[in-house]
Amino acid sequence: CDGVMFDSRQANINFYNHLLSHFGLPAMAEDNVAYVHMHTADESIRQLFEGSPYVEEALAYRMEVDYAPFIRDMIMEPGLKELLDILKPRLGLGVATNRSNTIGKVLACYGLARYFDIVVSSLDVKKPKPHPESLFKILGFFSVGPQEALYVGDSIVDYETAKAAHVPFVAYKNRTLDAAFHANHLLDLVGQVL
Repeated sequence: CDGVMFDSRQANINFYNHLLSHFGLPAMAEDNVAYVHMHTADESIRQLFEGSPYVEEALAYRMEVDYAPFIRDMIMEPGLKELLDILKPRLGLGVATNRSNTIGKVLACYGLARYFDIVVSSLDVKKPKPHPESLFKILGFFSVGPQEALYVGDSIVDYETAKAAHVPFVAYKNRTLDAAFHANHLLDLVGQVL
């Protein structure tokens, strides 16, 4: 979701800074931005609040926060709907994300929920990415083997998830990752997928 379907950098910064501010703590340091982009909300909060007395309170508070205002800070990747319009009639599509209770709202807000047959969030698995459980759920849903699927991601966590599940990996906007294919634009994927 984050990084492939959306540029969510600003939304993540604003959300986690809101949590920190609520507890009177300073804004998130720049070196934490990449971390919160790739990890679950719980993992991110534990990282950001480490050493403070507010970890458990922050974990509970984040479940109370209305995420809707932060969704507006997300920027849909160019070509996403066009790509999904091409792929949906031909293929089963799934999302494996470390987002938790916000993924449904994000997909609904941008009119994307109808494209996906299955969405696996960090709340749907015992072990979030990079553990391959989310991909195993998607493979099982479609009754396909790893080599019959393709995982598109932009981070080392995505790469490790695909590798652990033995699913071919496409790196999106990240040439530092080992991948079967690198794409700089979502529509570049059409030739690789069909």
